[in-house]
Amino acid sequence: MSKPVVFFGELLIRLTAPGRELLMQSPSFDIQVGGAEANVAVGLAHLGHATTMISAVPDNALGRGAVSSIRAHGVDCKKVQIRDGRMGLYFLAQGAGLRASEIVYDRLGSSFAQATAADFDWDELLADAQMLHLSGITPALGPQSAEAALAAAKAAVRLGVPISFDGNYRAMLWERWDSNPRAILSELIGMADILFGNHRDISLVLGKDFSGDGADRRREAAQAAFDAFPSLKLIASTARHLVSADHHQLSARVDLRDSFAQTDEVDVTGIIDRIGAGDAFAAGVLHAHFAGGDADALAKTGLALTCLKHSLPGDASLFGQADIDAFVDGNLDVRR
Repeated sequence: MSKPVVFFGELLIRLTAPGRELLMQSPSFDIQVGGAEANVAVGLAHLGHATTMISAVPDNALGRGAVSSIRAHGVDCKKVQIRDGRMGLYFLAQGAGLRASEIVYDRLGSSFAQATAADFDWDELLADAQMLHLSGITPALGPQSAEAALAAAKAAVRLGVPISFDGNYRAMLWERWDSNPRAILSELIGMADILFGNHRDISLVLGKDFSGDGADRRREAAQAAFDAFPSLKLIASTARHLVSADHHQLSARVDLRDSFAQTDEVDVTGIIDRIGAGDAFAAGVLHAHFAGGDADALAKTGLALTCLKHSLPGDASLFGQADIDAFVDGNLDVRR
């Protein structure tokens, strides 16, 4: 059994308005379980990787149900803590046509947000880890969560565990408290080996504007990040052009210190659910990375998984290698 990839972040329950309705248009919601880090864990688990979730949930039906849902996908949840507090929620009205999707967060005072850095024994939690995966959502939740994320990253560096970090900038979360996202994200990226982020994320942390128009400008942003953060070895990102809520155009890019690869743009139509597509991309890139793939393989695998995720309700990718192979081969016929 390979060493597990360890994921640290909040488990969330998602409440989605049915049938692409507006929130509260009907007195009912569809329920799924997600969370940025958990989505990547589930995606990798379906690709055959050992994954471990570190989080905190309340001791009630919502907390137990969230853990059971993630565990059912093959993610080890033995180290998820049961604590006081409440379950973090978010509400989604899915977009349609020219109407954008809308998210409302309800996660203040959650069990995870109330946990402190001292509540996690990272020497024990990372003792047998292949990698630690974090995202910028955890530090955005508040000062305690920011300290917890930093403590996890510092422990990983001390223990020699590589760090994968997804910027996942959420302005609505950062703006709820007296935060300094540039300083906190810069410190976390400074400890990371792999960054999932685009020119906008790099502009935020470096305080300099970068354009995403064209391969040369994207390389300029990546090179600036490599120069600013010596530990970074790989930067992966997607570019998305929105034609409508149901039609997006996607491409993927992977930058290494001495090379890069960028895919052609793919038309993604008939979109069922775009939430979690970035997490699916991260799972695809990490999957190819663990297999020793080059920049081109990482970009194409990440693109395949993020495109496929748009066809699936819920937050996480549930696809295996055969699905990736079929996508890459362009095989849209029924697989019998």
